[in-house]
Amino acid sequence: MRISAAAVALCVAFAADVAAARSEPRPFVRPPWGVVPSGGDASSAFTPDDGDDDAQGKDNTANWSASSQILNSVSAGGGSPSDAHPAFVGAANKAAPATLKRPPSFGASDTPAAASSSSSSLSVATNEPKTADALETSFSGVADATSAEEQTPTPRKKRPLKILFLSSDTGGGHRASAEALANQFQRLFPGTTYDLMDVWTDVDSSWPYHTIKDTYKSFSATPWKWRTLYHVSNNFIYAKFADLHSYYMNEDLIREKMEAYDPDVVVSVHPTMNYVPLFSIRKISEKVGRDIPFFTVVTDFGSGHCTWFNKDVDKMYLASDPIKKIAQDRGGVPDEKIVMSGLPIRYDFAVQADQMGDRTTEKGREHQATVREELGIDTKKRMILVMGGGEGVGSLSDIVNELYAKLRTQGVDATICVVCGRNEKLKTDLETRCWDTVVSQSLQSYESLKSRFFNKILTLHAHRSRRIQLALDKAAAKAARGNDVSDVPGNVDVVPLGFVTEMAKYMVAADVLVSKAGPGTIAEAAAVGLPVMVTSHLPGQEAGNVDIVLNGGFGDYCEDPETIGLEVACWLQDAQLLEVMSQKAKQVGHPHAAEEIALDIGEATLKWVGGPHGTNGHQQ
Repeated sequence: MRISAAAVALCVAFAADVAAARSEPRPFVRPPWGVVPSGGDASSAFTPDDGDDDAQGKDNTANWSASSQILNSVSAGGGSPSDAHPAFVGAANKAAPATLKRPPSFGASDTPAAASSSSSSLSVATNEPKTADALETSFSGVADATSAEEQTPTPRKKRPLKILFLSSDTGGGHRASAEALANQFQRLFPGTTYDLMDVWTDVDSSWPYHTIKDTYKSFSATPWKWRTLYHVSNNFIYAKFADLHSYYMNEDLIREKMEAYDPDVVVSVHPTMNYVPLFSIRKISEKVGRDIPFFTVVTDFGSGHCTWFNKDVDKMYLASDPIKKIAQDRGGVPDEKIVMSGLPIRYDFAVQADQMGDRTTEKGREHQATVREELGIDTKKRMILVMGGGEGVGSLSDIVNELYAKLRTQGVDATICVVCGRNEKLKTDLETRCWDTVVSQSLQSYESLKSRFFNKILTLHAHRSRRIQLALDKAAAKAARGNDVSDVPGNVDVVPLGFVTEMAKYMVAADVLVSKAGPGTIAEAAAVGLPVMVTSHLPGQEAGNVDIVLNGGFGDYCEDPETIGLEVACWLQDAQLLEVMSQKAKQVGHPHAAEEIALDIGEATLKWVGGPHGTNGHQQ
């Protein structure tokens, strides 16, 4: 009897210990193979919906700490049903109900079930900047929804973060986006430090990965080569082969380098750095015993390569609905991991956009005049800003010639500011060019402006807006009557510029931007409501940027310098058209995107990282 009683007592004590252990919050360690609670096994990993969620919800919730439940709600973009606070960055004004059934999406292979009410809130990008205090309130509001039995962690004070950006100098847009985000992190989280790592060239990587920069420069200079490379590689089979090959050849070197940075959070802004680095950071997290979240900020605007979209990242920030469709259709990225944020651009554009407001209003025109005076630009003339990329390449010279000739012969007073970049030869040539000769050599043919099917349908997915086409038809009809040459020539100035450090001010001062289809350039123009004439694009990812401009109704696409000159001259003589295009551009623009992304990532990192005393192992 005594033995039996002792056995019963031991069983009761063991059962009590198990119950107590289940009721206590357990630390979360993110393994590289799936979402597994600390101390559990692979069979206990959470997977997408299977069975009755309501029946499983209570048990699952009980096994997770309050902080894990908060993270799950934040990942879904919502708050508690009674929460009156706004949702976090990128969400709609009305907070979605919190979903506390599952842990945050930390796995490298499993994806959580989509929250029924989260997708709509996450698909809405906002133009209004969020303050850090407002975002903290949003997180604390979610915390109120946790059960009374679990302890709610007190919000941490903002502390410096160690951020590791993954990028490569394959075009200027990736680095520019990283620097725009870094600037916001340092502004919003004082004392923050960051590093920029090229995972292929900063380590002794194998061929062909260490040649990525040289390959880009060579292929992008030859469009047919780039088009072939882009489309051959833009498929699941090629991407999976490249992922596996790069993993087996370089993962250990990449992991060693990333571990040396000892980051709090990793942010990828490059399409080739979302598979091996993610796997490496999961291994590092497991080794050091703390979570290091991994985010992807897609820096393409209208289309993107399939290597961008790894569904296992913690969150992905996108700039447009076409990119979101690609992410979901080709990458399988679930709604709860997507934030429609806009493209991160320099903070100067947010400042100028706020000061100017709508450029078509009296306030906007006054601000534009003030900026022009600061830059030494005539306030009584129209202003065209011509860009050709950071290197000052392309057919800039021919475009400037035709712009000058058409504006002068049609009697339009204007200033043409040309950003030449490093092209000192072009800058010197423009400064010494005989413009009377340019006018005499220019042709006057309006055939290209007439309304024709092949002119309207400019790409497979977009066409010129009806309002722009109407203006062009009127210009062509006017020319047909012999009224295409003004009795009084226009007063036109050409101002060559080298590298410009105040680009936001120049875009505010301009009435029209003439540029290639770089995603950052188009996003910056849209942020300040500037109409755009797109003159060229890199085959592949930049083709979608042309569609953004055309479908948005704030510009056109043309490669022929003469037609560019004719159409821009047409725009500048139609004040109502410019106002319509400006307002449509403003609808597409998100000047505060970098700020909102940085706030979201920073606050999420502070909540997700559970280092000792909230320091994540770093000195405050």
